[in-house]
Amino acid sequence: MFNYQKICLELISDLSQRQNEVILRRFGLRGGERATLESIGRDFGITRERVRQIEEDGLDRIKPKTKKYQKIFQQFKQNLKRFGDLRKENLLLAELGGKNWQNQIYFLLNLDKNFKRNGEADEFYSFWLTNPNSLGKAKETLNSLYQKFGETQKPLNLKEILPLFDLKSSVLESFLDISKKIQKNKEGLYGLKDWPEINPKGVKDKAYLVLQKEKKPLHFTRVAKLIEGSLVQTVHNELIRDSRFVLVGRGIYALQEWGYYPVQVKDIISKVLKENGPLTKDKILEKVLEQRIVKENTVLLNLSNRKYFLRDPQGKYLVKEA
Repeated sequence: MFNYQKICLELISDLSQRQNEVILRRFGLRGGERATLESIGRDFGITRERVRQIEEDGLDRIKPKTKKYQKIFQQFKQNLKRFGDLRKENLLLAELGGKNWQNQIYFLLNLDKNFKRNGEADEFYSFWLTNPNSLGKAKETLNSLYQKFGETQKPLNLKEILPLFDLKSSVLESFLDISKKIQKNKEGLYGLKDWPEINPKGVKDKAYLVLQKEKKPLHFTRVAKLIEGSLVQTVHNELIRDSRFVLVGRGIYALQEWGYYPVQVKDIISKVLKENGPLTKDKILEKVLEQRIVKENTVLLNLSNRKYFLRDPQGKYLVKEA
């Protein structure tokens, strides 16, 4: 194990006092946050551009001294190679520097021309790479998967995504880690960032996820219990307002996407009869109770309403035409 702090201090030991101070602060080599050009400039009474020049001059003086530490850079390369020569910055720094030496690792990476940093952008988080071709491969993979999600509208886990690409799981996961458009939820499922399954927004999306996970209708109090820190009344209000939820019984809600109809019992009977033609009482009960958690008498009471339904000579029911 290398003593990264000692190595970094040795590398900057020959710098001028001002270069030394700028490097220490810019890379957080004393610990803490890395300082901005602006904050250093304010303290020194110089422009941010002048600070950048001092930093650049200092790094140019340091780089020739890194030849004696090639074992360190070789180790860094080996780590990146495991992930397709590309790694999200925060993950790479944590893997190489643990809890204590991430700033030192960041500093060292900036000293070797073989390591290239891509700053955060609209589509990607900050990442490091050693092979320019790896970025093209990552973009190709992510664009293909983005289109796939657009077609299927269904989250997938890593094992389900892996057969779609000729990549090792560690490489595929590393590509996915840098994407802002495709993200992973707490259950390890990947999908588009604006999907409620991936980034739930508010109580209504969390309620949706609860029902999706449970795969069955639930009473609103049970839904609230499964959403940490939620209020029962707030959950109930969202279930009432959002068209994704259907009240199928007294306080019991299901997802409309499961095939439940957001209508009254008499309307369900009408829909069943229009889709299937005349049916017996028992068959109507069976189909309506698939849609609503109600007593049989509630269905029979609606069915007996001659304003809406008639019974033919064979004892089957049909919708009364207007």
